[in-house]
Amino acid sequence: MRNSMSKIQFRYFKNTLLLFIFGLVSCGKATSSSKQQHSSFKNPPIAQIKTGASQLSAYLPLLKNKKIALVSNPTSIVFNKNNTPVHLVDTLLSHKVVITKVLAPEHGFRGKADAGETIKDGLDLKTNLPVISLYGKNKKPSPQVLKNVDLLVFDIQDVGARFYTYISTLAYVMEACAENNIPLLILDRPNPNGHYVDGPVLHPNYKSFIGLHPIPIVHGMTIGEYAQMVNGQHWLANGIKCKLSIIKMQHYNHQKAYSLPIKPSPNLPNDIAINLYPSLCLFEGTTISVGRGTEMQFQIYGAPKLSKNNFRFTPKPNLGAKHPKYENVLCYGEDLRLVPKLNKISLKWLIKAYQQYPDKENFFTSFFKKLAGTDLLKKQIEAGLSEKEIKASWSKDLTNFKLIRKKYLLYQ
Repeated sequence: MRNSMSKIQFRYFKNTLLLFIFGLVSCGKATSSSKQQHSSFKNPPIAQIKTGASQLSAYLPLLKNKKIALVSNPTSIVFNKNNTPVHLVDTLLSHKVVITKVLAPEHGFRGKADAGETIKDGLDLKTNLPVISLYGKNKKPSPQVLKNVDLLVFDIQDVGARFYTYISTLAYVMEACAENNIPLLILDRPNPNGHYVDGPVLHPNYKSFIGLHPIPIVHGMTIGEYAQMVNGQHWLANGIKCKLSIIKMQHYNHQKAYSLPIKPSPNLPNDIAINLYPSLCLFEGTTISVGRGTEMQFQIYGAPKLSKNNFRFTPKPNLGAKHPKYENVLCYGEDLRLVPKLNKISLKWLIKAYQQYPDKENFFTSFFKKLAGTDLLKKQIEAGLSEKEIKASWSKDLTNFKLIRKKYLLYQ
């Protein structure tokens, strides 16, 4: 009994400390709040990793006397001398750079739109700059949008998953630049999931905006490296190439941990969610909730029909989820916030949820095949294959992809 009590006390202390660090509140019963979640993000180690955007002296001369269009969102920041984040737009304007317009990806320039929400063109209230949406019907900049633009600058934080749409925006921007003979400058940023490569490689039959190219779910590349692959593999329309320049990071490699200074989208509130995202996003193509409408997005999963247990949550409308799945309905599931950092995709929660779910015929939605990039994963789970057996079927394609990827890496 004494040893048992010691373990319980240690575990309680450990869990309490971890939850305090990440600014989360954990209890058996969890409900959502309309308040914005306290983020666990902290300022990155500036002296160790220097992003492309922070190296002003390297690219300001390239912008001089040019009309600039900027592909940007809230993650486009530069740390000033006081280690305070300042948006790249404000930084460039303070250096008298002529910015003609801002092109905004999914979630918008200020990053407040829901996933999949149509974003309209407009004016940025702070800078009075025109903002053109690259999400919705017009995912690719038109010749009219790029008229009188001398150089396009791309600076957006990615999280390294194929279905995270910023790399699709990058590909369409590259294509538009190539077609209109406009050079593209990429300010490179770390990939927080850049320490591994995993998942099924996308099949051409399932090409969509959440998967344009034959890459695995976790590609292990930075934005700059991915752009080089798109060019080098002739993935743009008609095999054209974009005139590409990249401001590389300093002191970065793919195994170096990086804590993002600001959340990359409304429903990835902290480092835990970003690490779990490649594994849990597959739930978006099922009847299971991943915590949208709570303050634990992509750190939990559940549904009303899963086995009743001590962990429960009730999704409610909040920032980034105006109408979440199972809004105001009690869900039962699992809390993953204390799971050790992943260095591979985990399918165990998806398989477990499928096995538990009473209505298996309606567990998957048509969206699942697009997320997976193949119809095989759904069939494998339905057939009862183990995670090990499923992953063995990825092996050949992953080996081939890694050989291609190696040619385009900027950071060894």
